[in-house]
Amino acid sequence: METEKLNVFDENRNLVGIATRAEVHKKGLWHETFHCWFVSHEEEKKYIFFQLRSNSKKDYPNLFDITAAGHILANESIADGVREVEEEVGIKLSFNELVSLGEIKYSALQGDLIDNELANVFLYDYKKTMDDFLLQTEEVSGIVKADFESFSKLFTGKTDQLEVKGFEINHVGEKTLLHTTVGKNSFVPHDDSYYEEIIDRIKSHQNKVLR
Repeated sequence: METEKLNVFDENRNLVGIATRAEVHKKGLWHETFHCWFVSHEEEKKYIFFQLRSNSKKDYPNLFDITAAGHILANESIADGVREVEEEVGIKLSFNELVSLGEIKYSALQGDLIDNELANVFLYDYKKTMDDFLLQTEEVSGIVKADFESFSKLFTGKTDQLEVKGFEINHVGEKTLLHTTVGKNSFVPHDDSYYEEIIDRIKSHQNKVLR
C-alpha cells in the first residue's frame, strides 16, 4: 500500500508529478482522495454513518471515520474512487448514485505523517439496513450511525458527547452490537474545519432538496 503511486499537486492544484503514498505522507505533498459520507432519513430524523477503523490500521486505529474513503491512484479518475465503498463496507454503488459536495482542501498532522489532501467529497442517501454492510475487516471493524443534528452540535462545540449505534466485528469474527456515547477524541482528527465544512455542505444540499 505504501508503494501505491499517487498524483502530486502544488498549492494551486496544478499537477506536478507522481510519488509513492509513503513519500506523499512523509513530505506532505498534496494529493487527491475520495470521501463518501452515508446519510439516511428515518422517522423524520437524519442520520450520518461512520466506519470504525480496524485496530490493525497503521494510522488512526480504533477511531471513527468517514463512511468510506481512500486515495485516488495516479492512473485513476475521481469516479474510480467509488470502488472504496464496496471494498471497505460492502455496498456496491455506481458513481452516478453519489451527490458531489465538491472538493475540500485540508491538512492533518500525526507524528511523522503529514496529510495534505484534496478531498473529493460525496454524499449517498442510504436506504438499506445495518445488516447489509459487509466489512473488509482488515480495514474496518465496525459501522455506526448518529443523529446528524447531534453530530453537528459535537463538532460546532455545542455539546461534548454523541450517541452512536451500530455493530462491530470482534477478534473472533463475530458481529456484536455497538451502542455507546463518544466524544470528539473518538474520531479521526481531521481538522475541525473539515468536519464543519462537511456539516455545512450536507445541510446546504438538504435545503436544496427541500425547496
